[in-house]
Parts: sequence; structure tokens; C-alpha cells
Amino acid sequence: MADQPCSVAILGLGMIGGSLALALKASGFARRVLAWDRDPQALATGLDAGVIDEACADLDAALAADIAVVAVPNVAAAGLLEDLLARTAHAHDGPVLTDVASVKGNLAAVATAGGPAPRYVPGHPIAGSERSGVAAANPGLFARHRVILTPLPAQDADALALVTRLWESVGAEVLCMAVAEHDAVLAATSHLPHVLAYCLVDDLAASPRRDDLFRFAAGGFRDFTRIASSDPVMWRDVALANREALLEAVDEFSARLALLREAIAAGDGARLEATFSAAKAARDAFAEREARRRQS
Repeated sequence: MADQPCSVAILGLGMIGGSLALALKASGFARRVLAWDRDPQALATGLDAGVIDEACADLDAALAADIAVVAVPNVAAAGLLEDLLARTAHAHDGPVLTDVASVKGNLAAVATAGGPAPRYVPGHPIAGSERSGVAAANPGLFARHRVILTPLPAQDADALALVTRLWESVGAEVLCMAVAEHDAVLAATSHLPHVLAYCLVDDLAASPRRDDLFRFAAGGFRDFTRIASSDPVMWRDVALANREALLEAVDEFSARLALLREAIAAGDGARLEATFSAAKAARDAFAEREARRRQS
């Protein structure tokens, strides 16, 4: 199958799954894109828009593809993966399985519960949007973005190579990382920011001054809280699936916030400026690195 077009099944036709379908068709990696979803309307929309080539009425039909990509919310992904592994356990020519979930620990636990799952390659594209649904599919979503693969014990080398080629074909940079390291890093850099954005908006919405707060909110509020428009069900599942790592990140942030509160209460301008300056330097360095990476 090396360098040959593949058939790909998208299991869960939302924004991420739809974007991947469009990108794989545009890149020539996929000769045919199938999809399965519990919502018939999502499949109908995908067909009408040309996002997919075929809608599958059941999972067995989708598993006729060369690769099956689990693209449902994280908690549902664990149950779906368990079902898929059971269906393909004795299939010598079954599809390579992968996923796009932003938490890997719960899926790795499911995959290895009954022994090695060599043809399952856990994956996570570091790309997204606050928009949801297949109508928001964007074929350029993954270009110049990173995708993290977290290979499991006894990983089949050909399966890993195929999933790597899938993501590289849509312009992504593929990296490998251990499962626990992935979940800790994403808890701090993605899951915690979403929790904070939701929390801030919820706090302001509950205020008796909410009308004035939202009327006079400026660009900083808009930029910081944009991700609070993301799918609440998806982020509920992420928070629950990555509970331990997210709680650790929340506790570390709370401690840092408490120190800032102390500095404000004490009128300690020097400590505030030092914290803000260090944060600005770190943020500027991050932005510069990302700009160089995207230009390379």
C-alpha cells in the first residue's frame, strides 16, 4: 500500500472528520472517502457538499476501508474504539485504525486491555476551530500544523508508517510522543486554556452587571474567550477523559494566580512587572518560533 491511494473511513463526520476527508481527497491520498455517523443528517450534509463519497449505514461497511479514523468526542471514542477492535480482532486484512482525540490515555487503556493492538495508531492533530459540524469542514485545517502520534507497545511499523503518510499528505508535521507526556502537555497548553475561557465567560454571564460587562468588553476579552465558543460536549468529554492531568494543571495555575493576587493586594508593582515581563518574553519567543516554523 506504500504510496498508493487508499480508501479512508471517517467515523464521526464533524468539523475535524470532515476537514480530514476534504484534505485527503485534495491531496490524492484517498481514492475514496467513506463515512459513518450516528446522525444521518451529518452524512447527508457530507454527501451533498462532496465532503465524502459514500455514507455507510453501519460500522462493518466502513471497516471495508484501508484506514478507519475515529473522529467522535473523546469519551465516545473510547467505546467506539473498543467496538472496532472487537470487530477486527480476527481480521487479517482489516483496516489500520487511528483517531483524532485530544486525550490519549483512556484510548490507550482500551486498546491494550485485551493485549497488544498493533494496527491501532493513536493520533492527535493540534488543529481545530471553535466552529463545529461537517458544514464547517476546512481542507486547509491541518496544513503546517503538528500531529502527535503516540505509538503503543508492539506497534505495527507498517501501520505507523501509513498513518504518518496520511497526515503528511495533508501538510501536517508528524511527531511521536509517549501517551502520558502527551496528555500532560495538552492538559496545560490546550485543555486548561479552554477551561479558563469557559469559566471567565460563565462568571461574567452570571454577574448582575453582565449587560455592561459584555457591552464594553474589548479585543482582549474577545481574543481570550474565542475558544469558549467551542463545542461544549466535546470539551466536557476532554475534561473528563484527561481528568488527572487537567486537575494538576488547574492546581498549578491556581497557585500561580494566588501569588499574583498577593502581589496586587500588597501593591507590589515590582513583582507584577517581573511576572508580566517574564510572561511576555516567553510568549514572544513562542510566537517567533511558530512564525519561523510556518515559513519553513
